[in-house]
Amino acid sequence: MRLFLALLAPLALAAPAQAATERVGSLDGVAIIDRLDAAAVKAGTTERFWFRAGDSALAQPWLVPVIVVRGARPGPRLLLTAGIHGDELNGIDVIHRLASIEPATLAGTLVMVPGLNTPGLLQSTREWTPDFSRAAPNLNRVMPGSDGGRGVDDYAGRLWSRLLRPNADAAVDLHTQSRGTAYPMYVFASTPRTRVMAELVAPDIIKLDPGEKGTVENELTNDGVPAITLELGRAEVFDTALIGRGVAGIVNLMREMKMLDGPVVAKSAITFTGNRQTVVRSPRAGFAVLAAPLNSDVAKGDELAILSDGLGRVTDRITAPVAGRIATIFTDPRRGRGDMIVRIITDDPDPKCAMGC
Repeated sequence: MRLFLALLAPLALAAPAQAATERVGSLDGVAIIDRLDAAAVKAGTTERFWFRAGDSALAQPWLVPVIVVRGARPGPRLLLTAGIHGDELNGIDVIHRLASIEPATLAGTLVMVPGLNTPGLLQSTREWTPDFSRAAPNLNRVMPGSDGGRGVDDYAGRLWSRLLRPNADAAVDLHTQSRGTAYPMYVFASTPRTRVMAELVAPDIIKLDPGEKGTVENELTNDGVPAITLELGRAEVFDTALIGRGVAGIVNLMREMKMLDGPVVAKSAITFTGNRQTVVRSPRAGFAVLAAPLNSDVAKGDELAILSDGLGRVTDRITAPVAGRIATIFTDPRRGRGDMIVRIITDDPDPKCAMGC
C-alpha cells in the first residue's frame, strides 16, 4: 500500500497533460483512474474503474465506482449517478441492473457512477462526512466544486471536471428521500426538455422546479446537459418494486434517445405533474399517525395525520391546507415542532409558474 501511495503522490501534484483516461494504479484487477474519457473504452464492451476523487486524511484515496457500457454503434452519452447522499441507496441497484445491458444492442454510451459520496456511504449519512465534523456539507449543493480546492470542494471538483461533465450529453441523478421520510417515484425537472425526460421515465409525480444551486441536476442542465433528478422511495433499503420501475423508466428514456431499440411510451397515465409545493408541518412535538397515504389525492381540509403526546392523548388533527397530491410523508412517527408531516404538490395555472413556482 505504501508503494502504491508513493506512486500516486507525484500524479496528484502534476497537471494532467490531456483529457484522456488517466490510469494510476489498480485494485483487485480493476484500474484506478484520475480522469475518464468514455470514448477511450472499446466499442461494444463494458469496462469498470475506480475513480480517485481525492484523498482522505490518512493520505489514502477516496475511490468511486464507475461502469462504462460503450455501445457497438455511435450515439449519445447518458450519465447515470447515484449515492450522492450516502443513505439513499435504491439508485445504486438501478445502475447495477443497467450494467448488464449488452453492449452489442446499444448505440452510444452509458456512463454510470453507482456511489458518488464514498464517505457518506460508509457512514450511511446524507452529508459528505469524511471525519467527525458535525457541520458536514451536502455534496449535492457544492457542484461544480473546485478541483484542487479544500475538502468537499476538491472532491466535488474532481468528480465534476474529470468524470461527470466531460462524459455526458444527458443525465439522470438517482436519489431517495432521506431517513425518516419517503417519496413515491418522483422526478424534478426544470426545462421543457427535462420535462420530456421526466415524462419518459413514468414517475408517479413530476415536480416542475427551478431547482437549487450546486446540485448535479441543475448545474449540468445550466451547462447545456439536460438532467433530471429521479427519486425512488425511502432511505437505507433496496425497494425491489421501485428499483424495477426505475430501470424500466430509464430504458424507455434510452429508447427515445435512440440508444436502444423498442417502443417508446411518451407519457404514463399515472403521472401527476405539478409546479407548486406546500409543506405541512407539525404544530408541536409528539407522535404522529399518518391518515393520508403517500401519492394519494387530498382535498382541502382532509385529515393528514393525528398527533398525540407521550401519554397517548390526541393533541392535534392535522388537515390539508390545499388540494393536491401527497408527494412526501414521514416514516418516523416522532415529530418535533415544525417537522414535516407531508408535502403536497399542486398545479398552479399562473403562467409565471409554468416551470415551477
